[in-house]
Amino acid sequence: MKKILITGAAGFLGSHLCDRFIAEGYYVIGMDNLITGDLRNIEHLFPLASFEFHHHDVSTFVHLPGTLDYILHFASPASPIDYLKIPIETLKVGSLGTLNLLGLAMDKKATILVASTSEVYGDPLVHPQNEEYYGNVSPVGPRGVYDEAKRFMEAITMAYHRHHGLDTRIVRIFNTYGSRMRLNDGRVVPAFMGQALRGEDLTVFGDGSQTRSFTYIDDQVEGIYRLLMSDYVEPVNIGNPDETTIKEFAEEIIKLTGTDQKIIYRPLPKDDPLQRQPDITRAKKVLGWEPKVKRAEGLKKVYGYFKSLSPEELQKKEHRDFSGKL
Repeated sequence: MKKILITGAAGFLGSHLCDRFIAEGYYVIGMDNLITGDLRNIEHLFPLASFEFHHHDVSTFVHLPGTLDYILHFASPASPIDYLKIPIETLKVGSLGTLNLLGLAMDKKATILVASTSEVYGDPLVHPQNEEYYGNVSPVGPRGVYDEAKRFMEAITMAYHRHHGLDTRIVRIFNTYGSRMRLNDGRVVPAFMGQALRGEDLTVFGDGSQTRSFTYIDDQVEGIYRLLMSDYVEPVNIGNPDETTIKEFAEEIIKLTGTDQKIIYRPLPKDDPLQRQPDITRAKKVLGWEPKVKRAEGLKKVYGYFKSLSPEELQKKEHRDFSGKL
């Protein structure tokens, strides 16, 4: 039985990756400091003999006894509300955390895959975004703590590959949605779903003409799995090129939920990207991957999940300012 360490295991994406690798017959070691993760996302795995959990911050030294075949580094705040509240921790997990895990991978002779993001492209001047584009990022803006942490992560990962011959992978993740997202984490899908389910008007920042491309969780996990199993070391976009404006997306949510809420508009946050669409030519060619789940189908599934939450969970809200002054 091969062993895999998954950091950020109690988070949205990390918990789904734990499920996938358990299903594939791996022994899964989950690790999370629970600063944004939730043990409820993985509690169904605790009784399994093929799963263990470590409550640990990867920004400090990471030690595991025995052998290890793979590492998936997904420990990082991923929503603006989170990384604007904990900017230092966000920078540390992308820098020190990555350094620690690269060292662990060297010691164990393990393959490591790091979770980067479409945010490395910043507010792009190239559309759609392909992996050759270097980005348009402000290192000193409020979003810089996340963007630059991920850009450093990519740089040091490639340095370990080139200098030490370490077997590495880099996935650039575009907007992903699905079950186990927090309604109050500030990302578009749970934010709109939460407002609709609470009977509130939907908040759109700017005039709603900015675009996003949403990937369903099952497609994202499949892309990550295929990348890990490949021998490709350059960054790979994993996302859905089906682009929509935020205003159109809000209208889709209103129609899906059968509510009569209005759309209200607020000022656009500083450095908020105006366009986001992945070029997945590389993923198609190298991995034979492309998304299968249409947005209408995926949204129905995630709406069912959010509807099943308790009234107390539905009422949890965060202020979605994104200005850096939360």
